Amino acid sequence: MSADEPGLPARVVDRPFTLPGVTGGTLVRHADSRGAFREVWRAGTFQAIPPADAGLPPGVEAHFVQANLSTSAAGVLRGLHYHRRQLDYWTVLSGTAVVALVDVRPPIAGVGSAVVELRTLEADDWVVIPTGVAHGFLAMTPIDLLYLVTNEYDGTDELGFAWDDAAVGVPWPAVPGTPDGQPILSDRDRSNPTLADLVARLRG
Repeated sequence: MSADEPGLPARVVDRPFTLPGVTGGTLVRHADSRGAFREVWRAGTFQAIPPADAGLPPGVEAHFVQANLSTSAAGVLRGLHYHRRQLDYWTVLSGTAVVALVDVRPPIAGVGSAVVELRTLEADDWVVIPTGVAHGFLAMTPIDLLYLVTNEYDGTDELGFAWDDAAVGVPWPAVPGTPDGQPILSDRDRSNPTLADLVARLRG
């Protein structure tokens, strides 16, 4: 299947972010009475990835090596996750999520505090998340999230810190669909350290 109007752009950059290296926008949906077509990614049109944004040394080419599909029920919170050797490209296929991005490059370098940016993403929205920007999302509805990454999973770069770390202060909205108003968390996310503890470990 291909787009009926190939002259149109596959995606647009229309969602400005303040964090360095983070970009976002919306996929172009080609729809008619039969259904719809969306081009999620194409190597020839995707902006070249700066090596530093993927945790690579200068001169080393960064490219996507793995694609994952995350499915979450309303009220599930995943995060906050942090990578040193991986850039993520997220695309929401269906549903709505509040995405938290936390720039931890300043505290890791010892030159400032973490900076938080919160956005609501819906179907067809995408965001590029460079190395050094921790990330997580709260599913406001059931959601399917497709993400491409620049590092194959081996477990050694799966870091993170507490979603509710008071020193970071992510302004999460009210959690939908849970009896106690608390998010649904994995064992990993429930036991994540504070950002201060993570920074101390990485700088130690």
